[in-house]
Amino acid sequence: MEQRYDFENNHYFDYYCLVIFIVCFETCENPCFLFLVGSIGLFIILALLSKPYGIWLFSTIVTKGVSVVGYLTGLFSVHYASHLIEIMNHQHMNLLFIDYECSGIIETMAFGSLIAFYPVYTLKNRFLLMVAGTIWIFLANIIRLSFVAIVIYYFGSDAFYVAHSILGRIIFYILAIILYYQVFTRGQIIQKFGRGLQQEIR
Repeated sequence: MEQRYDFENNHYFDYYCLVIFIVCFETCENPCFLFLVGSIGLFIILALLSKPYGIWLFSTIVTKGVSVVGYLTGLFSVHYASHLIEIMNHQHMNLLFIDYECSGIIETMAFGSLIAFYPVYTLKNRFLLMVAGTIWIFLANIIRLSFVAIVIYYFGSDAFYVAHSILGRIIFYILAIILYYQVFTRGQIIQKFGRGLQQEIR
């Protein structure tokens, strides 16, 4: 009898990789290597652990967030259980499904993996920035999906590709760039400036 080991659905394998990952990096002293390999490794582990419950959680939260915009504007409605956005345009019903790519979980895992090993901040500050960044990405995704739904309401399903694949992504990436600049670029500049100022005082 042939036995198969399902690595994707067996979470014991994921937990085993996570433990090995943590133990290996406990002895690592190279900050550059720790940041690069650690971020990539943590992202892969989180991606494995996110299926299926993490995806469902993010999709549900984003769906409820988008429903607030739909309620305030009255331009579209939301079905929580199926993660659907329903848009009526000239008696034509359009449905948008919030799936893995639209839930924002990929962007959240990427940001969390980077900030977890970013050596500029202390462990406490990294945790606080991870929480703040997750909220920022969540709001940015709500803005993007709400924008797509509003465009479809006014211009119909023909505008879906432009709204979703081009304009919506531009809006989301601009907000993401602002987040990454504030957290990574500006944080590193402030730290270097602070070190230089301390050396001048000495």
